[in-house]
Order: sequence, then C-alpha cells, then structure tokens
Amino acid sequence: MDIEIGLVLTLFAIGFIGSFISGMVGIGGSIIKYPMLLYIPPALGFLAYTAQEVSAISAVQVFFASLAGIVAYRSGGLINMKLVLYMGIPVIAGSFIGGYGSKWLPDSAINLTYAVLALTAAIMMFLPKKGDEARNGSELTFNRGLAATAAGIVGILSGIVGAAGAFIIVPIMLVMLKIPTRIAIASSLAITFLSSIGSTTGKLLGGHMLLIPSIIMVVASIIGSPIGAKLGQRVNVKVLQWLLSGLITATVVKIWLDILTK
Repeated sequence: MDIEIGLVLTLFAIGFIGSFISGMVGIGGSIIKYPMLLYIPPALGFLAYTAQEVSAISAVQVFFASLAGIVAYRSGGLINMKLVLYMGIPVIAGSFIGGYGSKWLPDSAINLTYAVLALTAAIMMFLPKKGDEARNGSELTFNRGLAATAAGIVGILSGIVGAAGAFIIVPIMLVMLKIPTRIAIASSLAITFLSSIGSTTGKLLGGHMLLIPSIIMVVASIIGSPIGAKLGQRVNVKVLQWLLSGLITATVVKIWLDILTK
C-alpha cells in the first residue's frame, strides 16, 4: 500500500498533537483525533477516510497512547486500582461488543453516536465538581454499582466509534462519582487502556483496520502521550478541567454542525 509523504506527516502530526493533549488531560485522544482524521486529510487534498476506517485507526492508536500515559503516571501514585477494576472490566466487555457490532452500522450512525457521546461529555464537564481534591488514592470511596453500570454503557457506545470512552469517563468520575481531578485523570488512562483492548479487538475482527495509518498514529502516540502526561502532573487542576471542557465543546459544535447541515 503506497502512502504519500505529505499524508504520513499529516497523520503523524494528528497523532502527536492528539496524544500530547490526551496524555495531559487523561483521555485516550479519540475525541480530538476522530474529527481531525475525518476532516484534515481531505482538507489538505488527500483521500478522505470513512467513519469506519477512522474509528478503527482511533481504536488501535488509543491502545498505545493510553499505555504510554499509564507508564508516565505510574510513579505518581495517582492510579486507583479499585476504581480501575470496577470501571475497567465492564468497559472492556462493552467496548468489544460496540467495536465488533459497529461493522453493521452505516457511517452516519457512527458519527451520530460520537456526536451524542461528545455532547453528553461537554454538558457534564460544565456541571459542578464536588470531589475533594485533597484526598489521596488510599482514602478514595465511590459508588461501585454506579461506576460499573456507567462504564458498561460507555464501553458499548465508545466501542462503536473506536474510542476508549475516557472523554466521557473522566466527566463521569468528576461529576457523578466525585473523584478528585488528578486521580480521575490518571485512573482514566488505565481504564482507557482496558477499554481499548475490547474496541481494538472488535475493530480488527470487523475488518476495517488500515495498517500503515495505524502504525504512524501509534508511533506518534508513543512519543506524544508521555510528554503530555508529564506536563499534566505540573499544571493547575482548574486549567486541566477547562482545557478538557474547551476541547470537548469545540468538537461537539463541529460534529453537530456537520450532522445538522447535511
């Protein structure tokens, strides 16, 4: 499969920028890279990818980006394994179902699923956060049933679009489970990694994986995500929350404008 050098550089830039931001704010990056992959290549004169192809590339890229982010956050002691297990197990099952089941969905349904998820995440990010930022991981308590149920639903929906669901799992942690921001960001990367196992496997079995673009995005992710994660540990909590809110909101506006104007 031939691929132009300009497209290689474009895909690498998308992967690096998206992974840098995702490492910093604790998301797998699909909320950023999904629209970038969908819109930027054709805007620069390259062949457009379908929503099925974009979601498959996103799935494998998120797997490696989240893994790299976990390595960067591991030494900080912010990843809460109890939270990861209660949300990670349901999300991996749901994401496999959504990732494999998406092979029967049209592109319009995949884009609409993404738009609904992103809109929900945007609304939740602007709701009051009541987590005690002074708490450390050993003192963390949360509603286990709510965490598992929400994670399972998010897994199915995010698996459809090749995401790991962190862009909505983080708001769920902050708003519904009252998790402190830094613990939510670090733990969400571990949950994202588990979720991406399910969605990547589902996409591979669904037959929409593009090897070379996926490899380019993975290499960019491995470089960009740890850099963003290291910076995220030094940035003010409120800045991280507003950055995540702004990214989600901008993406929501773009996706819904496209859906409503077609």
